[in-house]
Amino acid sequence: MPSETHDPRDIPILTDAVKESVPASLSPDAKAVHAAILTETLELADSLLHQAAKDIEATLFERVFDRLRAQLPELVDRILREHAAAQVDPKDHG
Repeated sequence: MPSETHDPRDIPILTDAVKESVPASLSPDAKAVHAAILTETLELADSLLHQAAKDIEATLFERVFDRLRAQLPELVDRILREHAAAQVDPKDHG
């Protein structure tokens, strides 16, 4: 049983893992393939992160809109009551 504990945040970076497993004596073609894989992987990650951000934004917008829809009627009623009460002249009733 290994005595070392691993920090879950200690995740190898893809480029580091590939560099360790790929010999330095690769042919130019293999290096080009390696670079293409890394480029495509980074582009995919970027695309997925942007889509996730859009999904989060849409979810938050929907939540805020739902809360506004739920709270707006009470807000309008309260303001109308306050405005009506302010319009009543105490001299006419006393």
